[in-house]
Amino acid sequence: MLHTRYHDCDMPVNRTPADLDEHTLAPLADVERELERWIDDAGAGGDLSPALRDAMRYAALGSGKKLRPLLVWHVCHAAGGDPRHALPAAAAVELVHAFSLVHDDLPAMDDDDLRRGRPTLHVHAGEAMAILAGDALFSLAYDALARGYTDATTSQSLILELARGAAGMISGQVFDSLPDADERPEGLAAVERVHRNKTGALIRASCRMGAICAGNADALAPATAYGDALGLMFQAVDDLIDVEQDAEHTGKRTGKDADAGKLTYPGVVGIDETRRIIDRLATTADDAARRISPNAAALNQLTSYLAARDR
Repeated sequence: MLHTRYHDCDMPVNRTPADLDEHTLAPLADVERELERWIDDAGAGGDLSPALRDAMRYAALGSGKKLRPLLVWHVCHAAGGDPRHALPAAAAVELVHAFSLVHDDLPAMDDDDLRRGRPTLHVHAGEAMAILAGDALFSLAYDALARGYTDATTSQSLILELARGAAGMISGQVFDSLPDADERPEGLAAVERVHRNKTGALIRASCRMGAICAGNADALAPATAYGDALGLMFQAVDDLIDVEQDAEHTGKRTGKDADAGKLTYPGVVGIDETRRIIDRLATTADDAARRISPNAAALNQLTSYLAARDR
């Protein structure tokens, strides 16, 4: 599959999820139902606040790319597993992602009022409810992994993988939002430390969880390489979108990274070099996908689409 080569054209190709074929997008309905099942079952045997459950549904259902669960599903399939077996893991990683967005948008963090084209959760339901809903989503993810698998070894491996990915993501948020809390490297190394953790850690975990669900130990190394390249590429594209697009198009506030003085690829190496980096990372991701399976068409398509997205 060919990638859009940004430096060979004047503007990025405008792609939407419609460019992903039916096979690649087919798991989304199952993932949505699985998320809804776990949220509706949250607090089973106890007394869960209906308002809290509504806030959890607002944060996790019905919108967003659902990239991470798609990666769990398609890596599992490419590695020779039954992707339906990966559904609790796919839901779990999306629950952690939803938690991260809710907390990332809070006034104490990025103070965003728009997410996916609608008010962020703290604007919609209040700051206290947003904090508590984020906490509930995070804990529910591990409930899904503990109760979603009868094999204890698989369950334990998935819980450990998600815990490591979440810890990396949270550390990346510290590197990004509290840059003076730790000694940091300079230039591009500093940017990649933020992105490899804040964005990349959960994408990497998603890919590894797909291989674990397939029961294919040989797929773990190429799945890790695929996730690492895709995670950096995803964030490099996000950095470009923040510079080049407006809020009406993206459904979230743009231009905020420069305003906040945050480290980004365009800010450190410029727009043209950022596009070249995206292209190199896309090639690396595709090479790794082929090592998972010679027929990893869905993973190759996800790479191509994500390299060219504009929102």
